Amino acid sequence: FFLVNALMAERASRQRLTEANRQLRDYALRVENLAMEQERNRIARDIHDSLGHSLTALNLQLETALKLFHHQPNKAQQFLQEAKKLGSTALQDVRQSVAAMRTDPLQQQSLEAAIAALLKDFTTTTGIQPITSIQLSRSLPPDVRTSLYRILQEALTNITKHAHATETRLSLHTLPEAIALQIADNGNGFYPTQNSSGFGLQGIRERTHALGGTLIIHSAPNQGTTLDITLPYM
Repeated sequence: FFLVNALMAERASRQRLTEANRQLRDYALRVENLAMEQERNRIARDIHDSLGHSLTALNLQLETALKLFHHQPNKAQQFLQEAKKLGSTALQDVRQSVAAMRTDPLQQQSLEAAIAALLKDFTTTTGIQPITSIQLSRSLPPDVRTSLYRILQEALTNITKHAHATETRLSLHTLPEAIALQIADNGNGFYPTQNSSGFGLQGIRERTHALGGTLIIHSAPNQGTTLDITLPYM
């Protein structure tokens, strides 16, 4: 009787172990698929952010050069030279895209220095000199710094491509419990409930939510757009 019970208990244990192994394999597969999907999304966002920024600026330089070509050829030549530089930057982005996506896009710079370079490029492309207020009273984790840079990069690309703005404001402050980033423009604006899933805004939203942050969009047609982003220190 004892032997029968022992055999039955062993069989039940093997069945439970087999089921546990099956569930573990299923779970591991789901985690792997999720990780692959998240990685694909991350790669898509990074390509869109870095390469999209360069190509948008390049397109604007070429459009301006075409408009000036017949009446102000010397001025057009300046825009063509800038377009060539931007084309070289875009080509470099393509060549280094995989490596860049796996390293810090700030390339050992401080966040303030990287933002200054980003704003300089924005001014060169659009002619807009952003009004900035940056006060970082504490160091930030690398993933937070990278996300802030990418979010700002995409926001500036959206302004360049869609807003037709003449003024832009940027505020980045460290608060007691979080980091607050605000990007505002006086451009076209839109209804957030009708147009909040564009790839640029979606990338900003995903980056914000991935760090447990919040994104609030204030906008209306002909009223400009303001993005309020709050990220915890983690």
